[in-house]
Amino acid sequence: MDIDYAIRKDEPHKITDTSTPEQILLYERWEKSNRLSVMYIKTKISAGIRGSIEQHENVRELLKAIDEQFVTSDKALASTLIMKFTSLKLTGVRGVREHIMEMRDIVAQLKKLEVEMSESFLVHFILNTLPPQYGPFKISYNTHKDKWSINELMTMCVQEEGRLLMEQGESAMLVTQRKGKKGKSQASQKGKQQIPPKSDIKKDEKCFFCKKKGHVKKKCLKFQNWLEKKGYAKPKEASDK
Repeated sequence: MDIDYAIRKDEPHKITDTSTPEQILLYERWEKSNRLSVMYIKTKISAGIRGSIEQHENVRELLKAIDEQFVTSDKALASTLIMKFTSLKLTGVRGVREHIMEMRDIVAQLKKLEVEMSESFLVHFILNTLPPQYGPFKISYNTHKDKWSINELMTMCVQEEGRLLMEQGESAMLVTQRKGKKGKSQASQKGKQQIPPKSDIKKDEKCFFCKKKGHVKKKCLKFQNWLEKKGYAKPKEASDK
């Protein structure tokens, strides 16, 4: 649609009575692009800053006025981005790709603000933001002769993430199996517990004949003697019958 024509080209001479058809067509083309561009920009400006920007009918002047509102905030933005960049840490094994991409995005924003970082520094810094699980991986890089680019670092980190996740899955499976075996052994040991002897159970039983504790009536000597005197069968014979 060639809407940005007024941004790329200077404003032509205004139409006069002596203007040629080509000049009239050129100015109308520029004027249409300028009007559409100004209207589009004004609809996209945040309501919080719209009142602080001077009203301009020329799109170039309008863009310049908007730019002036943010020139003084570049330093503050750079400080904010640097603080965010230095505070980023990967807390778990997962998400290493997204973590590196986020740090690269901040570096790209800082570069636009004329704060540049070398790729070698960025690689070392990203490695230092990885959790302890990546310790052997970081040692491997430090002992490696070749230097990695950011893309190579991302590829290697994603591979290491997959390896660590696989190890975690195997460890979890081993723990589950050990718990299952431990539970079965405890259950079997519990089932093999011996029933305490009857003598232990009946220590508190009381003889109804002599009124003493520790034995029952049929095993009481006084009761057996009494049965013999009365001529009754012995308790043992009576129980056999």
